[in-house]
Amino acid sequence: MKILLDVKDSKADFFIELLKNFSFVKAKPLSDYKAKVLEDIKEAVEEMKLINVGKLKGRNAEDLFNEL
Repeated sequence: MKILLDVKDSKADFFIELLKNFSFVKAKPLSDYKAKVLEDIKEAVEEMKLINVGKLKGRNAEDLFNEL
């Protein structure tokens, strides 16, 4: 299982060292870029869920392509 955690920068080194002491845990920090990409994907999935249940209005694909 993979778990994504958000830890304050001031506590990150301590937390990584703590996790490394467990033989059943592999811990490595994400780069700022990868963390941002994961957050953006998470937001996109949440928006799609809201669109699917009718709580948010989707956009026409043609309008999206014209905007690009």
